[in-house]
Amino acid sequence: MKKRKPDVVVISDVHLGTFGAHAHELSYYLSSIKPKILVLNGDIIDIWQFRKSYFPKSHLKVIQKILNLASKGTKVYYITGNHDEFLRKFSDTSIGNFKVLDKLVLELDHKKAWIFHGDVFDASVQHSKWVAKLGGIGYDYLILLNRFINWCLKKMGKEPYSFSKKIKAGVKKAVKHISDFETTATDLAIEKNYDYVICGHIHEPKIIEKENKNGSTTYLNSGDWVENLTALEYQNKRWKLYRYEDHTELETEEEDLFEMESYIEQQLIASIISSKTS
Repeated sequence: MKKRKPDVVVISDVHLGTFGAHAHELSYYLSSIKPKILVLNGDIIDIWQFRKSYFPKSHLKVIQKILNLASKGTKVYYITGNHDEFLRKFSDTSIGNFKVLDKLVLELDHKKAWIFHGDVFDASVQHSKWVAKLGGIGYDYLILLNRFINWCLKKMGKEPYSFSKKIKAGVKKAVKHISDFETTATDLAIEKNYDYVICGHIHEPKIIEKENKNGSTTYLNSGDWVENLTALEYQNKRWKLYRYEDHTELETEEEDLFEMESYIEQQLIASIISSKTS
């Protein structure tokens, strides 16, 4: 496979260790690029919902590909998010080309990019963390159900449907009066004279010019690898939004479903044994 060589790639919200992570697709994408800089902008490994019994080989392969890029010269910055906040105690740790940070400023062609995950601006996480964690568990099982239904729809030749996008849109509207994520991020970026502000967290891929009475900046969001399968790429002095093309093989979908079904069977067996011994 001929590799593309963007200057910077930003991915976020992969949620490895959950049913929703599209690890096969991300592995393919990582195999297709050789960036100078790779920014992992939070929630790459979902420590909130981590289970020892569910971390498939496909998820491990993503980590191996990231480390392989670092070993071959790519500078890898792991920016911590809320689902992997445990790693914040290791902030500013460097191992070769791999560095853990809470935020990052890059200078790109005489312009400054301010990069952070974005959970600090989300009132639903900051003020009700236990509710957010509980919601994350429900979201994970909703993704599992949604992927099975979409597999069935694909068999019937019909378009996929996203339950999570519909539900999450309603939740975001409910907290809009408390915290307008994009406005807060861009207002601060303008105040600090950053040309770009780059976030993840809300699973909404976007590139948009934002302005207020004090100036303007470019707001970018890398989206996620659960629903949208997107990344940001910087090359030739411009940003673009990469969207994974619909070329997933059927056997890959079936492999994912098999991994999920095996995990559920293990949990059911464990529950039955536990109930009989108690």
